[in-house]
Amino acid sequence: MDNLSVPSDSSSTSPSLSIPLQSKFSHPAFVHIVLVLMLGIWLFGLEGGWLGGLEMGGLGLTDRDEGSNAEAAREMLETGDWISPTLNYEPRFAKPAFTYWLISGSYSLFGINEFAARFPSAISGLCVLLLQYVFVYRWLGARLAFLSSLMLLLNIEFLAINRMVITDPELVVFTTLAGYCFWQGLHASTSTSRWWFSSFYLAMGFGMLVKGPVGIIIPLVGAIPYLMLTRQGKNFWQKGMSLLGIGLVLLLAAPWYIAMIQIHGDAYWVAAQANTTGRFMNPMEGHGGTLFFYVPILLLGFFPWSAFLPSILFQSLKQWKTYWKGKEFSTKEADLEFFLSLWVVGLLIFFTLSATRLPHYIYPLFPPSAILVALWWRRFRSMVVSPDWRISRRLLLGIGYVLGIAIMVAPAIFHQFITQITKEFPAAVQVDFGWLPVIMGLVIVLGTLGTRLCLDSETKRSWALGVAAGMMVVFGLFLVKGALPVFHMYFLEPPQQLAAIAGFNLGKDDHLLQVGRKRPSLSFYAQRKVHFLGPRDEKKWETHLTASGKKMIILQTPLRREIPEAVSDWTVVLEHGGFSLLSSEPLL
Repeated sequence: MDNLSVPSDSSSTSPSLSIPLQSKFSHPAFVHIVLVLMLGIWLFGLEGGWLGGLEMGGLGLTDRDEGSNAEAAREMLETGDWISPTLNYEPRFAKPAFTYWLISGSYSLFGINEFAARFPSAISGLCVLLLQYVFVYRWLGARLAFLSSLMLLLNIEFLAINRMVITDPELVVFTTLAGYCFWQGLHASTSTSRWWFSSFYLAMGFGMLVKGPVGIIIPLVGAIPYLMLTRQGKNFWQKGMSLLGIGLVLLLAAPWYIAMIQIHGDAYWVAAQANTTGRFMNPMEGHGGTLFFYVPILLLGFFPWSAFLPSILFQSLKQWKTYWKGKEFSTKEADLEFFLSLWVVGLLIFFTLSATRLPHYIYPLFPPSAILVALWWRRFRSMVVSPDWRISRRLLLGIGYVLGIAIMVAPAIFHQFITQITKEFPAAVQVDFGWLPVIMGLVIVLGTLGTRLCLDSETKRSWALGVAAGMMVVFGLFLVKGALPVFHMYFLEPPQQLAAIAGFNLGKDDHLLQVGRKRPSLSFYAQRKVHFLGPRDEKKWETHLTASGKKMIILQTPLRREIPEAVSDWTVVLEHGGFSLLSSEPLL
């Protein structure tokens, strides 16, 4: 396997994640890691577009999460309060502070801009790729490590999430580390297992600092069923340092939570409950959906590798009775595959049972899923697969054709709802898609067809992975270089540009108002507090209009007919993209 000396399934029970790099840089593991990380750097836009790449800072911040998180981190840097996050200068209890610390540090390095806000997410994506390679290399060899890392990188959801200012990229670094350290510790010798389990608990502690209790739940969703079904609870109790591990988690995460309770008292405790158990029991902010919500999300978001996942999970988990009866796994590979399958299914069930559902919630199951698909791919190349592999091929065609055709007809669907869309994004009426959707759709359709033809050919079977990976690279190129600039120009940039102008022209005691749907990103671009109000919020209007100092308003231009007459004679500073900036005083 790539001329590497990889421990066999009967190797020592004291595994190590270290990669024995040769003195020459031609070692396959070194070459693989460099290729994966360089591709990731290019796709995430970390090279700033110097190589014609997909620049990360060229897209404005989206509402709600990106704008809120970026602004909360900016306010943390401005105020110097590193314990209690704020948003629009009011307490923000939705998430712990760890991600804000990272973004604030990024602002210190690169300045306050979109690139700096997204930098921690991109670095987190690279960390997950490196962690994926190192773990799989140890247990399955260099070839599978390279395949699983590529599959993890080259899908729509991974590329999107690690280019956004959200907490999930950092969360998945720690939950993936915890899951892999659990496996390492359980299969290591007693003398070394304590280090792996210490890392397991510390990773969960960091996960709790990123996104609360879910940072602990995600690794345990895979670990607990595996221990139960394989009857290794006693082994875990001997090696796992359960009581000490709980202490490590509390030692790392508890100080921040205790500080927040001391500062805010019951207000924080109530908000924390609403954002954990409350979010699980009841849909928050309209983010509900049916029990099948995550099925299309996984199939489309993890495309094209998602087509092979159902068959893998079925074949792996249908043997649970054998493991329950105490029979040993035939190989460490089979053992690992069973653990990863339990983890993926457990996460799907957990997030499906949650009443609040969002597409990025299932991102933690992507790393184990990529390993499972890489294992399937190796068996397929050797034709050591179950007879139902053709079901995966049909699923690949179905998902690829549906996705490609949907992209091609997207402009027609867009124009069917243009009236509703322009109520929030007035400039959308000017959008000209040109041939871009057709080209992007054809990339998916032709790439899917090419992958299927390679899978069916005994002589070209090894090309299938390259065709599928190339399809995703080309699609990502058109998406970020073609589609996202259009999205930025007509949907994001107009009010954000007005907010930047307003922030530059307003003094410390002046007021900036935004009328219409709340847009948290405007606080980031104005770098000041924004007062959000509706056209007919009479009490709020009276409060702001009678306040001292200059006042400026950002609103959709059609809403000027609905606001109070008292502002009808205000100076129109600028109209841009269907939005207007009004000022109570002339700027000059």
